[in-house]
Amino acid sequence: MRNKPPYALSSVDHALHLAALLQQEGPMRVTDAAERLGVAVSTAHRLLAMLVYRDFAEQGPDRRYRPGKVLRPAAASAAPVALLRELCLPELRTLMERTQESANLMVPAGAEVRFIATAESPQVLRGGDRVGRSLPAHCVSGGKTILAALPPTELDALYSEDDSVDLPRLRRELALVRERGFAINDQLTETGLTAVGMAIKDAGGSPVAALSLALPTARFDRERLPGWVGALSSAVAKVEAALSAR
Repeated sequence: MRNKPPYALSSVDHALHLAALLQQEGPMRVTDAAERLGVAVSTAHRLLAMLVYRDFAEQGPDRRYRPGKVLRPAAASAAPVALLRELCLPELRTLMERTQESANLMVPAGAEVRFIATAESPQVLRGGDRVGRSLPAHCVSGGKTILAALPPTELDALYSEDDSVDLPRLRRELALVRERGFAINDQLTETGLTAVGMAIKDAGGSPVAALSLALPTARFDRERLPGWVGALSSAVAKVEAALSAR
């Protein structure tokens, strides 16, 4: 038997209850959510907006809300997430301060990457906090560098039965990523956002994570690319050294 904590926070309780309702009952309107929770429509709208922001919900063309990526089944990550977060947080902050752009840490999870830490740019127009979000690895800059470091058999296992991915074309793109040592996501996951990523490898050379810099496409400048890649390379080298030391 579970007892409600005496220190329960009603807003947290409402948000968790609403997430569970979306997962269990499916699409609902704001008014449906308000009725189920017994709160005002304005309160339900704010709760749903926060769930959308954190990928627990998404709004369809019919304006009804549905379970988001976080609530849908997802592949587990084999990466040492807690350790990577601990080692990478200082480097993310340094990356952000050095470039004045948002820096992200992501780990592989099947054919996706999951964002586990962000250091947001102080600029008004910036790449936002993506912690908790999962995106297709073959579209994301850091995800591409992780895929590029995989053995061909592992890459085939991920995509051989996925008709939405042109595997021969992906192989060619990943060959270029291996040659360069970094990858670019030019608005593949979000219009107006460009990112540059680089993989983090363990002592055995296997990719366990990736770092990326995300910035408004309007601020992306090819002449600044060597500086961004250099900053990423420095951060990756420090994290890989720390991983080896552990």
